[in-house]
Amino acid sequence: MRLPDSFYSSVRARLADALDARGLDGFLATSPADVAFLSGFFYIATERPVYLWMPRQGDPLLVIPRLDEEYAAQQGVGVETLSYFEFPGVVSAEQTLGTALAGRSAKQIGVSAGLSIGAYRALSRALGGSTLVTTDAVAKLRLRKFPEEIPFHEAAARICDEMLAAGRELIADALRRGAELPREDEIARHVIGYGTDRMYADYDLVVYTTKLAGGLVYAGPNSALPHGLPTRRRVRPGDTLILSLGAAVASRFVESERTFVIGEPTPEQRRYYEADREAQEVGTQAMRAGRTCAEVNRICLDVLRGHGLGEYIRHRQGHGIGLQNHEAPWVADGDDTVLEPGMLLSSEPGVYVPGHAGYRISDTVLVEEAGPRRLTGYPRDLASNIIEEVR
Repeated sequence: MRLPDSFYSSVRARLADALDARGLDGFLATSPADVAFLSGFFYIATERPVYLWMPRQGDPLLVIPRLDEEYAAQQGVGVETLSYFEFPGVVSAEQTLGTALAGRSAKQIGVSAGLSIGAYRALSRALGGSTLVTTDAVAKLRLRKFPEEIPFHEAAARICDEMLAAGRELIADALRRGAELPREDEIARHVIGYGTDRMYADYDLVVYTTKLAGGLVYAGPNSALPHGLPTRRRVRPGDTLILSLGAAVASRFVESERTFVIGEPTPEQRRYYEADREAQEVGTQAMRAGRTCAEVNRICLDVLRGHGLGEYIRHRQGHGIGLQNHEAPWVADGDDTVLEPGMLLSSEPGVYVPGHAGYRISDTVLVEEAGPRRLTGYPRDLASNIIEEVR
């Protein structure tokens, strides 16, 4: 589960050009996603810092905790590695980096906007005469996926769709057997376990920056909370149920979310579902190169407003997906990023009716020259998402 060395060579060459254009001597990666993108080293983020120095000219340097040395070797990381013993330690990660860069020309160092104030101060002290400059150089490189990344996203999409099917089947099986229906938290554990098992069955070396598989599961009135956590409430006939699932292969994420109805839908459920399905379809088809994110978001959410459901909108249409399940660009008002081929986005408009239920359908969509292509393919029509009661 490793991208070829040619991928990292290409990324570094493009980064060098971006740094040159910005007058920077190098970039210091401080987040798991940036480190993974630039070097192929995946690690569990703890209090122990990891720093990847990417000079505009010369060889990269990876500073890691001593306890991760063998893990980096196991992953086949082809970057010079320097370790420090422990946190906080006698010699800190920042001091280790500062000593290593002392003889190198690094006056203007780019860092990401997500660098914490504490890390900024520690690095500024350790790097002496260097100036840390916030830059979007790496963030912009990550906006458009490289061709080598797409197969990993496609593999994650297949697993994510299977997770949806596994969650549905858990409920359908209980209905067939006349058994007690599962709780929200039981469904969440089931689908997350299924996705994780599939990952370990398919790949020898499983790596990630945040998680392999995840899921939010909520039914009935709970589903009107867009980011509510699963509870111990049992699903029941008549419920609207949202399975909001994600998976990552080589930490290349996708999400696939569907709304189900347990039993025959009421006219109210049909109305909300069909309005959301229409918005999702129109919004997905609007994800074309040349349009801005804000324009696509407006086209999508205007469908819900046209159905008189504007008061039940709680969030944007979507967001970028990549090494993180949420990353730029943002398919939302206020983001004028122009869509380009290679961008990977979620399309997930929602309708949330307090006291009743929520409705959300989400696909992971790749912007291509010919138009948008859904990587996730689980059925979106209402008939396919009714979990029928046994009579």
